[in-house]
Amino acid sequence: MTWETFYLLCFVVGFLLSVIGFLSGTLHVHFFSHLHLPGIFAHGPAAPVHGGAAHGIGDSGLSPFNLTTFLAFLTWFGGVGYLLTGRGHWGSLIILFAATAAGLFGAAILFGFLTKVLLKHERSLSFADFEMVGVLGRITVPIRAEGGTGEIVYSQAGTRRSAAARSESGQAIVRGAEVVVTRYENGIAFVRLWEELARREQVIRDTGSS
Repeated sequence: MTWETFYLLCFVVGFLLSVIGFLSGTLHVHFFSHLHLPGIFAHGPAAPVHGGAAHGIGDSGLSPFNLTTFLAFLTWFGGVGYLLTGRGHWGSLIILFAATAAGLFGAAILFGFLTKVLLKHERSLSFADFEMVGVLGRITVPIRAEGGTGEIVYSQAGTRRSAAARSESGQAIVRGAEVVVTRYENGIAFVRLWEELARREQVIRDTGSS
């Protein structure tokens, strides 16, 4: 294999895999779904489940050593190496150095674009972002007394969510009531009326001050 063929192969592989990754993730055209394509072209992160931590890309830091930047390096490395080899004016070591520098430059540009533009407002999500205890919600499906199961809606990590709910005290709770989650077990939120907890807190404060 000649240097010219090697550089051309690097360019073709890097460019084609980048295009496939773009089409697979951005345009929802699925190629080779069993392959792990560049993360930036993958579909958005799955909604985290309760009780586990979710890791974002922004604050936690996107590593510069990832498949996306590697493909950018491979494309620029192969393209520049192929063009310089075809001219035949420089030695192979000089061309290799120039191609490597070009690959690093291209990968750095892409990495800077990802972190400064596309992922600028992304942040890492911690366990606390999905902690259910203490969440304020509203009943959308009434909860019957003594073990009845209803539903609440609430906002968490900037997203509107819903969950099955039961009354912590066993009393019925009507639709539209504001409730607070006191515990969360097996996918079910146990709730109490917000007014009830607020009255209890007020009584405690009054008792402490008297």
